[in-house]
Amino acid sequence: MDITEARQTFARLRETDGTVDPDELDAVWAALDVVRPEALLGRWKGGEFVTGHRMNGMLERIGWYGKTFSSLDDAQPLVCRGSDGELYSDLTTGKGAASLWMVEFRGESTATMVYDGQPVLDHFKQVDESTVLGIMNGKGVLDDERHFYFFLERA
Repeated sequence: MDITEARQTFARLRETDGTVDPDELDAVWAALDVVRPEALLGRWKGGEFVTGHRMNGMLERIGWYGKTFSSLDDAQPLVCRGSDGELYSDLTTGKGAASLWMVEFRGESTATMVYDGQPVLDHFKQVDESTVLGIMNGKGVLDDERHFYFFLERA
């Protein structure tokens, strides 16, 4: 799969009602370009791919909006929208804040958010200038050997 096909497949999968095949997401991931941590600075709105992973729906239940990367050492992994409509960082569910690093995953070094309070890593690859594909990885995250897939769009 080349980068153009990966972007087209990403767009199609993102618009899919129902379950998405994680093998297709794996193929898209493999074709996308790595991204530097500095490129992620700012606020991002998030969404998830429904693959049948046990985490599907959890982010929606907590009111997840996305992520904010204020600096390489100051990342808010779970920015949520409260019942009052205001955004806040859910440090309890996320077990603290996070930081951005270059980490090798599947043979490539790419921007990765490292959670401060739990053994979880969110790896990112660039779909386009304003969109990244994310894979959640770490101890206890895999579900039947499958990762949790999500995306972020620059807010």
